[in-house]
Amino acid sequence: MPQSLAKIKKDFSQGLSHISRFWGFPKGMGAIFGVLYLSPTALSLDEIVQETGLTKGAVSTEIRALARMGLVHRCTKLGDRKDYYEAEADFYAAIRSILKERQNSEFERAVRSVKETLGTMEENWVENEEWNFVYERIQALQNFFDAIDSLTKAVVRLESLGLSNVTKILGVLK
Repeated sequence: MPQSLAKIKKDFSQGLSHISRFWGFPKGMGAIFGVLYLSPTALSLDEIVQETGLTKGAVSTEIRALARMGLVHRCTKLGDRKDYYEAEADFYAAIRSILKERQNSEFERAVRSVKETLGTMEENWVENEEWNFVYERIQALQNFFDAIDSLTKAVVRLESLGLSNVTKILGVLK
């Protein structure tokens, strides 16, 4: 029996909530973005609450964060006092926003703590198997964060070139 579109959309939003959590954002943000992304029209807070099952307070908080990141946009409907929201459909803009959010102070604190842990381990080095294992794991995480930083810087540099120029450059490389 084929799945209903409603079930497919719900599964998609749940999937985005897991991706959101993986990137260090609240699960609700992913679910809200998923609902808005698959909606052909802008939705009110009440409609988002109904679609996601989140509380109105949680939706309001996450919507503000998504808007600050440029992943959703507020809009109005003539004759209606409610605010409505729609998802950013330009993936380049969305990824750029997510990478810029990487510079968020909470995430920056986590990155700094990894670097500090490595420094502490190096200053107090003990040569044994467990110490080496822990150090290698923390170093791998640091390498991942360094790669994210490099990607962020590259995206910001590409942005300064302008999307049309980047598209031209990539077209030449094919």
